[in-house]
Amino acid sequence: MIYYIILGVVAILLIYILLIFNKLTKLKNRVKEAFSTMDVYLKKRWDLIPNLVETVKGYAKHESETLEEIVNLRNKDYNDLSDNEKISTNIDVNKGISKLFLLSENYPDLKASDNFLNLSSELTNIENDIASSRKYYNATVRIYNNNVEMFPSNIVAFIFRFKSQLMFEAKEEEKENVKINL
Repeated sequence: MIYYIILGVVAILLIYILLIFNKLTKLKNRVKEAFSTMDVYLKKRWDLIPNLVETVKGYAKHESETLEEIVNLRNKDYNDLSDNEKISTNIDVNKGISKLFLLSENYPDLKASDNFLNLSSELTNIENDIASSRKYYNATVRIYNNNVEMFPSNIVAFIFRFKSQLMFEAKEEEKENVKINL
């Protein structure tokens, strides 16, 4: 009789572990999907930057420091970056883009350029898409991390080596106003 009780408890425990494992796997795949969605928009912005920089260069030749900073970030091969490197590099790219737009305020001819207007409009649309995809990514990461870190699923996560994922967060300096000194 006790043999059947032990066997029943073990069977229930194995079923529970299997259910938790499947839930964690499903959540991990959602995080990957969310990152991939955001990654598409980040790559699109990444590819747009050289055109925007070249347009600004023609008008603001002496602003080379700001432009070089963006170009240096952009010179990394996007496909060779890890997911965490993509997140941190794009945080730096955000700062550079903000500086570019502030720079354009000092050049009325640049602001009136059709090429700049089209590129900045396209970039604005991409930034809106990135913001939306960031929200979705962070929401899926939060749900996944909760399951990885909370009892009792954290035991299964530890056994099967499920790791918490990084959120896409704004750094403190991104929250401040960008200042350009001319």
